[in-house]
Amino acid sequence: MIYCVEDDQSIRDLMVYTLNVAGFEAAGFPDGKKFWEAMDERPQLIMLDIMLPGEDGLSILKKLKRDPGTVDIPVIMATAKGSEYDTVIGLDLGADDYLCKPFGMMEMVSRIKAVLRRSVHEDHAVLTYKELEMDTSRHIVKVKGKEITFTLKEYDILKLFMENIGIVLTRERLLEAVWDQSFIGESRTVDVHIGTLRSKLGSSGDLIQTVRGVGYRME
Repeated sequence: MIYCVEDDQSIRDLMVYTLNVAGFEAAGFPDGKKFWEAMDERPQLIMLDIMLPGEDGLSILKKLKRDPGTVDIPVIMATAKGSEYDTVIGLDLGADDYLCKPFGMMEMVSRIKAVLRRSVHEDHAVLTYKELEMDTSRHIVKVKGKEITFTLKEYDILKLFMENIGIVLTRERLLEAVWDQSFIGESRTVDVHIGTLRSKLGSSGDLIQTVRGVGYRME
């Protein structure tokens, strides 16, 4: 089930219709109140508009990412075109992707499929590097023995680094590997996620080094 939280009824109805045609079950909600009432049933993914009557999308996102029962539900934010501040705040709070309004319905379906693909982890390895330990079967990361919660993108970026110790990963490669090859965006998206990843890693964030003009590496 995909939940679409959008106050504009015509857009909301079109989103739900498009998702149903694409083979998904979908339900739409005009505001946070209706959305929370429906959360007894856990969705696969949430499409969340930032500008909502009453409780706004960023407040809803913050609550979702603070609750252990909903922290790992993928969230795609819908932001107003040119609203870079809201986009960055949404990513910092744990959104997995974003779409700038107005967006095409086929682009929405493509992004949803890409995020859902990344949310399925079928490998069962335990990756370790210095004070970092990643259990890919349980989707758990520990830093110096303490479990840290990451968004799906942060987790995927860290996994890529831990699988490529000492290798420089360009922004383009990170975009292709983590955001899917069809992702159209700027390298700033990568930089924002690297920043939040380093922050959550604490002192271990220094393991991710910037290679000026190229990208990043874990060393």
